[in-house]
Parts: sequence; C-alpha cells; structure tokens
Amino acid sequence: MKVCFTGGGTGGHVFPVFAIDEQLGRLLERQGEPYERFWLGSRMPLEKHWVLSASIPHIAIRSGKLRRYFSWRFIPDMMGIVVGFFQSVYFLSKEKPDVLFSKGGYVSVPPVLAAKILGIPSLTHESDAIVGLATRINAHLVETVCIPFEEVKTQFPAKMHHKLVATGVPSRLSADDADAKRAFERYGIPIGRPLIVVLGGSQGALQINEMVWEQLDRLLEIGSVVHQSGEKTYRNIRREGYHIMPFIDDGLGDLLAAATVVISRSGATALADFLEFCLPMVLIPLGMNASRGEQMGNAQRIVSAGAAILIEAEKATGENLVSLVENIVYDHDMRERMVKGAKSLRPQPAAPVIAFQIVRCMTGKEKRRVTDD
Repeated sequence: MKVCFTGGGTGGHVFPVFAIDEQLGRLLERQGEPYERFWLGSRMPLEKHWVLSASIPHIAIRSGKLRRYFSWRFIPDMMGIVVGFFQSVYFLSKEKPDVLFSKGGYVSVPPVLAAKILGIPSLTHESDAIVGLATRINAHLVETVCIPFEEVKTQFPAKMHHKLVATGVPSRLSADDADAKRAFERYGIPIGRPLIVVLGGSQGALQINEMVWEQLDRLLEIGSVVHQSGEKTYRNIRREGYHIMPFIDDGLGDLLAAATVVISRSGATALADFLEFCLPMVLIPLGMNASRGEQMGNAQRIVSAGAAILIEAEKATGENLVSLVENIVYDHDMRERMVKGAKSLRPQPAAPVIAFQIVRCMTGKEKRRVTDD
C-alpha cells in the first residue's frame, strides 16, 4: 500500500499525521502488506524538516492561500494554486499512490483535486471546531471527511453527511510513554515545584510571549517556566527557573506530563495534546481579526467542560494572566476540577480510527481482519 499525505504550513497540519502514519504501519504490518508513503506539501523549510525527521519523503509544490477577503495577493495566489495542481498531477502520476490523505491547509487543495481527476481515492481530516475553507472545498472531492466530533456535522450540507466520520483529533504524544521525571531532570527543576509551560504553537505567539516577559518575575515566584517562543520572536533570556526555546520537539510529552498548568493559543492539535495529559489550561485564542474564529470555537468547547479558562485576545493582559495562573497553581480543588473536565473530553485515540478509514477508503470496503491495537 502506498499513501500520499498532503497538507502543511503549520505544525497543526503536520504533527497529527505522524501518529496516523505510525498506526498505518502497524495495521499493514499485521496484514503482511508492504507500506510506502510520501508527502506533498508546502515549500516551508520547517515543514520539510519535520516531515523528513519522521522519515517520510517530502515533495514541495507551489500553492496559494485561500482568502475570504480581497487582497492584492489574489492573482499570485491563484497562479500558485494552478501551478500546484499541475505539479500534483505530475507527482501523483509518477508515484502512483493507492490513496491520498489530506490533513488540510491551503496547500492540500491542488493535490486533492489532482487525485480526484486521476481516480485516486482520497479522504481529508478537519481538526477545528469551525471547518476551514480548504476542508469545505476538499469535502466535495473526497470519499471520506474525518471530523473532530459529531457536532461539526451541522456545518456540512445534509447531502454530505454520508461521508462524514467523527474520528477525533490525533495527538502524536502518549501519556503512557511520557515520564515527568525526565522533564524535571532535563530542565533542572526540583521535583514538586510547580511548572508553568507556555506554548504559542509552532510559529510562536508574540502576544503571549510579551505578556510572559512582562510578568516573568511574578511567574517565577509561582513556579518554574518552560517557554516555547517561536523562531521569529525568540529572545535569549537567561533567568534561574526560566527556560526558553524557539521550538520544543524532543521531550514534549515528558514536559506536558510534568506541567502544572499550560498557557497556550487554542489550535486543535495543541488541545489534543493537552487533553492527552488531562492538563489544566489557560487559553488565549486568536481573535476574529487574526483568524476565522476556529481557535475561539476550539477553546469554548474545552472551557465548557471546565478544563480551561479563556482570556479573549483583545482583553488579555499580563496582570490577568498571572492572576489566573496563581489561582490554578495554588487552588488544589480548582486544579482537580479542571483535570476532571479534561478527562471528560479525552476521546478514544484518533490515529487508529483514521488509519482504519484510510485502509477502508483504498479498498472501498471494511477489511474485517484489520483491528486496532
């Protein structure tokens, strides 16, 4: 079986695929079937690094952003999409995959369209509570649309409901494999001292970074701080108890297992990671001026379950952030309620379900002998 993965641009469109890829390998190994895969993605160097680090061959194609507003970039973007489509036709014809799996993002649209024209069965996955434009387009072209939870079905026309499958959002991390002690040792943090983890996504979050730096003295009075700042906004700040990195890759599971509270945006993939570890969260989603509202939709579901406290980006201040972190760290009962809320949302592992859907999409029928681990 040969699979083409497509999607990219941010970690949220890349990292979940690694868990799916691992499960596919296991399923097909039990079948005694060979497994090959490659990636059609963007030309972003960081994306290529992530994919190659997972031992998946990466092929970069042109594309263009799908915009819901007028921009002078419209014509160049459309040209990029057209070029990306013909590149996709070429590479799919050359590689001859049995199935194509899209993780979304604007780069996925040309490959999905090319697969449709070439007769290659395909499916797509949406992680967010509010469906993105790329998924809305791809949904008309694929056999199966994987969605994060049942409520998202209402955003699709009734005539498409037969192809919707609620699978959850894959996390590349596993609480069972994580070890909090390794994180304490790596960062030199005394065991038992509260640990505040700040994650702004793979690209970082300048607003969150600036609030953390503004209130760093007070945060360090509460506990140790491990901070992913993003490459573009990284500052080489040296303080006892404060550890800053452009990006945290190795040992992220250990770090989340050790965390007392996490401060983050509310990308769907990040939330899936936090729910895997049943972590109390302070979420500062991107506002409507910087997104289509998907992060707010993602966050509200977590907040409704009692697992997170939300600060609207437009109203967020460093003072407010520190106050909330203090409440969570010092109030044991509050923290326990948040952990309980996170457990209530922790779904069955999504990666095996999606891997099964990929095999099913290729064969056109369920393989009864394929079972989950």
